[in-house]
Amino acid sequence: MIESLLNYNIIGIGLALTMLIVGSVIDIWKREIHDYYWIGFGIVGFLLIFMNHDILPHLIKIGIALIIAPVVIFVWRIGLFGGADAFALIALAVIAPLATFSENPVTSFTTLSNAVILFVVPFFVNIFRNLVSIARHENIFEGFDESKLKKLCAMFVGYKSKNPKFCFSIEKIEEGKKKINIKFHHAENEEYCTKPNTWITPGIPYLLLITGGFIIQLLFGDLPLSFFIQ
Repeated sequence: MIESLLNYNIIGIGLALTMLIVGSVIDIWKREIHDYYWIGFGIVGFLLIFMNHDILPHLIKIGIALIIAPVVIFVWRIGLFGGADAFALIALAVIAPLATFSENPVTSFTTLSNAVILFVVPFFVNIFRNLVSIARHENIFEGFDESKLKKLCAMFVGYKSKNPKFCFSIEKIEEGKKKINIKFHHAENEEYCTKPNTWITPGIPYLLLITGGFIIQLLFGDLPLSFFIQ
């Protein structure tokens, strides 16, 4: 029984990592993953339950993990991230519910909350790129009529791209002058910017952050929750 449970957990975690890593590569490459990808993995993950003699506890565990489903569907519909990200988290709840090697607590939202922490990484990448450009004596704000504070904010959320790809423009023309235009961009309904030499904010492949969040869950549990309960 214990060996069966161990095999079930290890296979589920391996399947989940395969799904997320391959999905992340596709997300970076195309920014689009078909729904059938997640449905297929979800079905395989559900069928894994039948490796065990007593399936009821595992069904209950999946039910608890799926509490995240309505939340991520809502987040998707308002445009904070794409449908692939929502479906990935739902499939993950079926394949490897509440999985961790850590003794720290995990919840239905652990992968997502860990991913939110990783969300700060792109901002530091942006500021690094801009500082490198400035060090090369590039006038990254040439033609802009903006305050230093607005320029600093722009350096965190984006950068000037020579050939934008999978990015959203954060500049506009106002009364004949270039202006920084930092605003919310719907993850699925807004078109990407393709205009050369434009200030952009990258369309972050959030699935990559979800993958990182799940790996953190496996190794350390729920980082935000662990911080608050210590």
